[in-house]
Amino acid sequence: MSGIGPEAAPDYTIEQKWAAYTEEEHAVWRLLFERQERLLAGRACREYLDGLGALGVAANGIPDFRRLSEILDRTTRWRIVAVPGLVPDAVFFDLLARRRFPSTCFIRRRDQLDYLQEPDIFHDIFGHVPLLMDPVFADYMQAYGQGGLKARGLGHLERLARLYWYTVEFGLISTSDGLRIYGSGILSSGSESVYCLGDPHPHRLVFDLRRVMRTCYRIDRFQDTYFVIDSFDQLFEATRPDFAPIYREVAALPDFEPDQVVENDQRFSGKACSRKKWAAAELGPSLGRKRLEDVR
Repeated sequence: MSGIGPEAAPDYTIEQKWAAYTEEEHAVWRLLFERQERLLAGRACREYLDGLGALGVAANGIPDFRRLSEILDRTTRWRIVAVPGLVPDAVFFDLLARRRFPSTCFIRRRDQLDYLQEPDIFHDIFGHVPLLMDPVFADYMQAYGQGGLKARGLGHLERLARLYWYTVEFGLISTSDGLRIYGSGILSSGSESVYCLGDPHPHRLVFDLRRVMRTCYRIDRFQDTYFVIDSFDQLFEATRPDFAPIYREVAALPDFEPDQVVENDQRFSGKACSRKKWAAAELGPSLGRKRLEDVR
């Protein structure tokens, strides 16, 4: 696929052109997949691991979107559409609202294995798509798209971007086995998938919608704060109400810095990780994006 520049249709979709991937690009996928497969055992949530297995996403090479879409469509009515890169907000939200997940087609180079600012196919497919096999999370993603279309008209995209960042990209979930990862930005990162559960530095706070919407984030380092949900049902129910009055409420309040903790914050007090104590990773920060158009 190197050097190929497909032209986008009016809706910004393109053909994946799976047959055009080079052996080197498939080899990079294998390196990334095998590393994350080892790291995520005992760290990723069960829903993600089940989805990964059911989709048949494996180390043998970059997946064909058509095959993945057939499985997704039968299970939760989602499909994957290829896009050339970041797409306009309206397009992104409209695709999600119609249960279409936009994925880039290019894959990072070997010298970019540990850090890449813009999303590539490994982040999008390995990180995001397996959870679309979960019915509740699949509905949450559609609701997010619908909410985004409304937020554009209300002038509160930044608040909504923070919700995406701290849930879809960097969310943690409490389970009977301990704290687990469900955020795609962590799941696709070798270093942050270890750091987020075991390092003593970051704050792990119980999910609160208003707190999330008031919390800034950084894209150039590990997260200072993670928000922990009890279940995907809790996440979906918390974001079901009309956001318009919530936007107005939080707009009148000051923002929080990424590493800021205040008196009313509820820290997560459960078991963080059942595996070995975290050891300093020599890898760079996870893939991250700053603006709303960069959080996918």
